[in-house]
Amino acid sequence: MSHATAAAEFIADAERTKWHDETIFFVRKKRDLAAASVPEWELLRETASQIKRHTLSRLDEYLEQFEANAIRHGIKVHWARNGKEHNEIVLGLLKERDVNLLVKSKSMLTEECGLNPFLEAAGIEVVDTDLGERIVQMRHEHPSHIVLPAIHIKKQEVGQLFHDQLGTEAGASDPDYLTEAARNHLRDKLISAGAGLTGVNFGIAETGGIVVCTNEGNADLGTALPPLHIASMGLEKLIPRLDHLGVFLRLLARSATGQPITAYSSHFHTPREGQEMHIVLVDNGRSGMMGQSEFNRALNCIRCGACLNTCPVYRRSGGHSYHATVAGPIGSVINPARDPEKFESLPFACSLCGSCTEVCPVKIPLHHQLLAMRHELGKRHLLPMAKTVPMKVAGAVLRRPWLYRTMGKLGRVSLRWLPRFLIYNPLNVWGRQRDLPEAPKESFRQAYKKRAPQARSDQEKSN
Repeated sequence: MSHATAAAEFIADAERTKWHDETIFFVRKKRDLAAASVPEWELLRETASQIKRHTLSRLDEYLEQFEANAIRHGIKVHWARNGKEHNEIVLGLLKERDVNLLVKSKSMLTEECGLNPFLEAAGIEVVDTDLGERIVQMRHEHPSHIVLPAIHIKKQEVGQLFHDQLGTEAGASDPDYLTEAARNHLRDKLISAGAGLTGVNFGIAETGGIVVCTNEGNADLGTALPPLHIASMGLEKLIPRLDHLGVFLRLLARSATGQPITAYSSHFHTPREGQEMHIVLVDNGRSGMMGQSEFNRALNCIRCGACLNTCPVYRRSGGHSYHATVAGPIGSVINPARDPEKFESLPFACSLCGSCTEVCPVKIPLHHQLLAMRHELGKRHLLPMAKTVPMKVAGAVLRRPWLYRTMGKLGRVSLRWLPRFLIYNPLNVWGRQRDLPEAPKESFRQAYKKRAPQARSDQEKSN
């Protein structure tokens, strides 16, 4: 299903669309206030961008350094070429230790790999411990946002969900009450789990350690209680040195939610006594993307979600309309870069306003990449006729000045005199939510010819 088709379903509920738009943009405004409070904000962005670009240019060396240091500290490192290998590695670790219950903190990589259904099919119970992730899991949905996975769900809907599945009071929608119910529910799972899995926000080559950022402390509990900690890490999450971490921590939370820093920035550099710690390094198309010079800077992404929060298309169409783990502008680059045939519609879910580029903490030129991706899809002949035919017609007109003038004149006359229903009717999808201004009686060329002599006269007098 194309993005436009899926978005139409979301937009059909006008009240929800308006609420979603305002809620998401409220987070964007918090980001702006947080960024404005840091005088060196632009210097931080440029520094982070340079660190990331340097890391990707020598990623093979830093990955080897990371692995060697992790092993030196007692961490076991696994390599997965794709999502299937990642899932099989995790399942093997769980089966070897007779683990029947796995608790997870937020990990977009495991969503990308389809880990939950894979493990559930093997008889292992998987519980997402991030509150938003748990809500969408209970609803049998995917997250709709990188940072705010349940942002599309209203508190009244959460109240009904918890009443049906957790036995809370009917009609209860108080956030504190619902959060307490979720806490009690998840505490039992955390205590009973045989293994905890986390994502990775940053891997540090210099130390072989990882950093996990959360606001709920669920990653800390999920790794402190079970005897097995598994960390799923995309290759691009690496930074060279511990000294670099401060740059990204100052940018991440402010860009994501407007906080000065996440409530928990947890460092894991060695397994605790009596515990095993495993890191699964996952490629899953990242190496191939590194070879695409126009798009590889998208691998610098630190998954803050700022581009989603500012994007007018994402805010009004919802994350599920992208049919991808990562939605919004960044998802509209990385998804078609990996699988252009499946995600050919996403680069066109963009107004090219450039707001995503302006807020990106690592300065990814997202709107330029989206425009380039459209060109790439055209070269691969993956565009539908609804896009290619009108552009060919437009190209033919624009190459012929006489035809351009003729079509302009016909257009002005038609818009002034034709009955409205001939232009705005069910067949004109574009016109359902838009209206053209009143057509001028003369073209720009005609108006210029009339005014040019007077303009020259005025200029001569002023001289």
